[in-house]
Amino acid sequence: MEMVMPHSREAEEVVLGALINDKDKVEEVEESLLYDEFYYDKHKIIYKGILNLRRREEQIDLITLCEELKTMDTLDKVGGVSYISQLSNAATYLDNVKSYSDIIKDRALRRRIIKSCMKAIEESHKDSSMEAVVQKLEENMVRASASMDMEEMEHIMDALQDTITYIENRNKSKKEILGITTGFKELDRVTSGLIPGDFIIIAGRPSMGKTAFALNIAQYASKDACVGIFSLEMPSYQLTQRLLASKCLIPLKNIRSGALSEKAIDKLLSGAEDLSKRKLFIDDQSTTISAIKAKVRALKKKAGLHIIVVDYLQLIEPATGTSSREQEIAKISRELKRLAKSLNITVIALSQLSRAPELRSDSRPMLSDLRESGSIEQDADIVIFPYRESYYDKEAKGEKVEIIIGKNRNGEVTTINLGWAGQYQRFANLL
Repeated sequence: MEMVMPHSREAEEVVLGALINDKDKVEEVEESLLYDEFYYDKHKIIYKGILNLRRREEQIDLITLCEELKTMDTLDKVGGVSYISQLSNAATYLDNVKSYSDIIKDRALRRRIIKSCMKAIEESHKDSSMEAVVQKLEENMVRASASMDMEEMEHIMDALQDTITYIENRNKSKKEILGITTGFKELDRVTSGLIPGDFIIIAGRPSMGKTAFALNIAQYASKDACVGIFSLEMPSYQLTQRLLASKCLIPLKNIRSGALSEKAIDKLLSGAEDLSKRKLFIDDQSTTISAIKAKVRALKKKAGLHIIVVDYLQLIEPATGTSSREQEIAKISRELKRLAKSLNITVIALSQLSRAPELRSDSRPMLSDLRESGSIEQDADIVIFPYRESYYDKEAKGEKVEIIIGKNRNGEVTTINLGWAGQYQRFANLL
């Protein structure tokens, strides 16, 4: 037995009849109700005829609509003049057009969801990549949910009230920054901390310390926030070793080799106990953007996630192939930005740089050095380049790192200096 898709014949008939009898009602629905959201083909055609008249600013009534349908060579297909007359005569709920329009949209949304799920079931029985099936289903669900969000534009008065309230609250607050602290005072001053909804890129050449820098931020932020780390480059035990080295100030090589004194072991156990009490989660299994998004949403629901770190962007596999790697990275970048905004979390993604800095006399990185850069640069709210002069100049004095803020959507673009203790994988504020 064939399944009948969700629909409401009564709602469709009432809406069309109301539009035929009162052209002013078209204004209430024309921006939100699409012709293909009607279930019956003849109702789609009639609604399209009404919209044609509306666009030409012509009178809409029984006679003009029938003439328009004749011009479209569809009058007979919809049941002729008698059916249009039937719709017109049956319209008795003119004041509830918007409500009936919402019913039509609801049924259309249900049909889209059912069709998407049926397609996913069909593909699941084939040899199709399951990552591709999940990705496609997720995209369809996102589009479906977006179609529900048809709120009116916000009036400036409402926006002003919200803004003034925000400013007043900030004025009364004793907090120096808006978001969650990074642990680095100057960085917090410039960026206002880790702001929900922001997409932050930390980019650098190999061995510049971008992973260590991101882990330092994650470790400090986890004192007061829930943090998820997605490692595509190294297994979780190696990340944990780095976290312990930086927290306990024990050389990473000693932790790796196990060459530890009793005092160092005590420090290590104490640091491990402190870290174990935090909402700090590590995933070293997810390799696709769809898998990462699924785990992020689950962690948000489970633990109230605030921040994620992805190490690193170019290692994420797309669920479906595209014509170029640049397009793949662009899609992944957009997905991470959307994830930050939709879940109201901070997304920190590490990124590679091209070899361009090494070909210049001044090797300090710039935005154009971002590998597959176009979309990353555009999507990011903040782009940070850790730069160690000692990497290029072995005679450079001191272990100082420049944190170059190459892009800051809501603040200044500048450079701050931090200390660097490589043996501990630790950055530090300078006095």
